[in-house]
Amino acid sequence: MNEKINIGIVGLGFGKEFIQIYQNHPNVDKVAICTRTPETLARIGNEFHIEEALRFTSIDAMIACDELDAIHIVTPIHDHAPQTLKALNAGKHVACTVPMATTIEECQAIVEASRKNKTFYMMMETAIYTREYLYVQELVKSGKLGRIQFVRGSHMQNMGLEGWPQYWLGLPPFHYGTHAIAPLSYILDKDIDTVVCHGSGRVQESLAGRYGSPFAVETCTMTFTDSDVRAETTRSLYDTVRQYRESFDIYGDKLACEWAQIEDEGSCLFEGGELARRIQAPDVLAGLPESIQCFTKREQIIDANHVSFIQGAGHGGSHPHLVHEFVSAITEGREPAVGAVRASNITCAGICAHESAMKDGQRISLPDFTRRK
Repeated sequence: MNEKINIGIVGLGFGKEFIQIYQNHPNVDKVAICTRTPETLARIGNEFHIEEALRFTSIDAMIACDELDAIHIVTPIHDHAPQTLKALNAGKHVACTVPMATTIEECQAIVEASRKNKTFYMMMETAIYTREYLYVQELVKSGKLGRIQFVRGSHMQNMGLEGWPQYWLGLPPFHYGTHAIAPLSYILDKDIDTVVCHGSGRVQESLAGRYGSPFAVETCTMTFTDSDVRAETTRSLYDTVRQYRESFDIYGDKLACEWAQIEDEGSCLFEGGELARRIQAPDVLAGLPESIQCFTKREQIIDANHVSFIQGAGHGGSHPHLVHEFVSAITEGREPAVGAVRASNITCAGICAHESAMKDGQRISLPDFTRRK
């Protein structure tokens, strides 16, 4: 690939972590940045030597910049869909942090806008590019795991800690469920078909009233198109004690693997009978340009005190993989790995799961537009 593209990053909290990765990617030329606060814009622009013409305090102005081929959105959840649609409809390719949107209608609009404008959309789902997931993926691809019998995911955290913006307070757990859902769909390479979800416990009234979401924990079972495998996934955000954990467990007829229960203690590989051993999944550098391989390391995180890293363990070395996939999809003219339709399937599974929980476990079928044809 010899083509170079120009990319703008909107949102410089978590988004700041991607600046150097794009700047060091061999197929990226210019990187622009956007934040509403002029002081922050100046400070980060100077830190990363970004030219003045590529610094924006308005996303509309950034989208209107003819120099830019793509926009990477790293903003609050409820801004994702409107900002994504603006950029797609302006002819820009879009990468967006999770989730894709918070309503079925928004997800469908993004799928249709990407198709209509012949622009690529990628949901930047960290969970399927962590070193732990990539380790399991190799076990599956090599046949060592055998026939997959069951998969399970969870994403448990306590967002009552200081530092989280107000819009998170009381958010329905599965409206931010993609980290727990995506690995299950991707390891099977199947679309999610139906969900059944139950709520458990209750959050304090000050949280429950914000979005009308009462449950402390939501647990969902899923069926997949053309698969006899079922999946279970659990999500919590408040008033449930647990060290942060994004997990993915998989059980085959030859091997099984369970994510670490405690951060940094290692995953557990089950080899049959009572045989089990701890493993530390290695960084996966294969396929990454040499110039961005270092960004798989946790020590390369610029702002390790950002809440998304305090609760997230550096996202498993996923960031350069996400960048490379997005850039490669654009330069190669192909759909990204987490393109619009698949992103809608993962995101809508969470939206439908919350709906099911609110309806006391009613089975909900995902909309047809979320399935690959």
